[in-house]
Amino acid sequence: MSKRKPSPKITNHSWGKLEVKGEQDVYKDAKLFPGGSRVWNWKETGTEHSPGVQPADVQELLEHGARIIVLSRGVFGRLKVQHATIDYIEARGAQALIYNTPEAIQVYNDLCETQPVGALIHSTC
Repeated sequence: MSKRKPSPKITNHSWGKLEVKGEQDVYKDAKLFPGGSRVWNWKETGTEHSPGVQPADVQELLEHGARIIVLSRGVFGRLKVQHATIDYIEARGAQALIYNTPEAIQVYNDLCETQPVGALIHSTC
């Protein structure tokens, strides 16, 4: 039986910067998932603050085995989350948790200890 790959912890957050354990790069926005992380480039899916996070943004997290998805709405909650995105997550048997960035980071880091968790973290607005 193979051991579950943990999701990497976020070690520091400041405006426009996310530091992730084990990564040399500093992210502005990040995708985190069991076994790794990468930049969250909104241009890949056409994401904008409104209408917000799309199903295509979370697909990769689910493919990496995340069963809980933490979605950050930004520091001030300006990034929206589409209802279709929540439906997409739940239809695949996973759970969506939505918070402003500081709370999202705290919840995500706590879940990293015991759960296959993924996250989309927006470090500004």
